[in-house]
Amino acid sequence: MDGSEFVPLTLPPLVIATLAALACAGPGNFLLLRRQSLLGDAMAHVVLPGIVAAFLLTGSAAPGVMLAGALTAAALSSLLIEAIRRAARADAGAAMGATFTAMFASGVLLLEISGASAMHLDVEHALYGSLEGLIWIDATGWASLTDPQALATLPPELPLLALVAAAILAALALFWRPLTIATFDEGFAATMGIPTRALSAGLTGLTALAAVAAFSAVGSILTIAMLVCPAATARLLTDSLPRQMLLSLAIAATTAILGTLAAGYLPLAMGLPFAVSAAGSIATLAGLFLGLAAWIGPRRHRVAPSL
Repeated sequence: MDGSEFVPLTLPPLVIATLAALACAGPGNFLLLRRQSLLGDAMAHVVLPGIVAAFLLTGSAAPGVMLAGALTAAALSSLLIEAIRRAARADAGAAMGATFTAMFASGVLLLEISGASAMHLDVEHALYGSLEGLIWIDATGWASLTDPQALATLPPELPLLALVAAAILAALALFWRPLTIATFDEGFAATMGIPTRALSAGLTGLTALAAVAAFSAVGSILTIAMLVCPAATARLLTDSLPRQMLLSLAIAATTAILGTLAAGYLPLAMGLPFAVSAAGSIATLAGLFLGLAAWIGPRRHRVAPSL
């Protein structure tokens, strides 16, 4: 493979997509088991007004500024969800649905009336991200991977997502036992002295962090897909939570890698004069994997007693 083109143009988006997928798939497993997958959907939508507001207030589109604005919006959305639940006595799903719809719509309106779209903060980037634009300009080939000067010019989204993914997976590993007990039996966990509310808040925070970090690079569609599809696919294939976690991470990484490569090279191999969205390709592949697991899963359960 010609590194002079692959390394600067394809490798950074591929690695960024993989890191985003891993960051989202980790907490997605516990959201699925807690029947809170809609929370990931909400977080992927509510960060938009925070990102736009941060840009308008600072005039900067730096990843750190965007992250701060998105985290602020995620925290605000958590407060709004709880306020709606208490005021309207609505269930969590209804409160989250109302909140993320209103905040995403407000973000779109803010984009349109503020002129922020001139700085590549438009609805298309909010939905599909900007994976194709995250190239490594100073890379000249495979040798750049060991060149400190070239490595210093990597897209800033890559080290940010690497840090976020490592922090999320480390937190899940550190609190694995109490989080697992609280997920399957919250009442029993409370009798053991496990702080169930703090764990729930922590899981929400990890979900928000994953959604925020992934949003600016891969957009809301892929963020939602990676929060839900890998965990759901793995759950259909195993009843063991440790195996589910490992399998979901493998599925997330596989879909990110294959989807990025397919978006860039498959249309060319077919003789088509255009490329397709990498984020859309990854999300589609994640959905296909889920469909395949849904077909295989029931068969696995039917044959399990005879094994």
